[in-house]
Amino acid sequence: MNFLKSVSIAVIATTLATASFAQTTQEIKPIDQIEGQRLGALECTIAGGWGLLLGSSKKVACTFEHDNGLVEKYVGSLDRLGIDIGKTEEAYMTWVVFTTAANAPGEYALAGEYVGVSAEASLGIGLGANALIGGSGKSIGLQPVSVQGVTGLNIAVGLASLKLEADKS
Repeated sequence: MNFLKSVSIAVIATTLATASFAQTTQEIKPIDQIEGQRLGALECTIAGGWGLLLGSSKKVACTFEHDNGLVEKYVGSLDRLGIDIGKTEEAYMTWVVFTTAANAPGEYALAGEYVGVSAEASLGIGLGANALIGGSGKSIGLQPVSVQGVTGLNIAVGLASLKLEADKS
């Protein structure tokens, strides 16, 4: 495929992703309107790699800082199912972690699987977001507090699954 066709496809894909991303962000409640209790912030480094057209799987390394100052480390993967075309470099994402008011999660309670919607577009520098629910008893929500910073040439829109396990090393 020649360069002009590649750029044209990237522009069209970015336009579609932007429209999808705009819809996604409208459905996410602002942090101050989420019911329940805030547990802290989860910061993840997402490995770079290739989108495999209909999905991708990338390794993640995360640090969860509880509101009380305690820190837990997690490792896992971010899997996408949907349109995922292109290549990205290492990316960073931060979520505010919430749970229901009645839930009292224990140590390493973020271990588990989270699912939700995902959108990302980059042509050089780009943005992405993933709003996810899951974890301990499917009662933990990950609300994007900052959009994902990513570099590369990529378009990804679809469902996301974040799998986390405790990294006690």
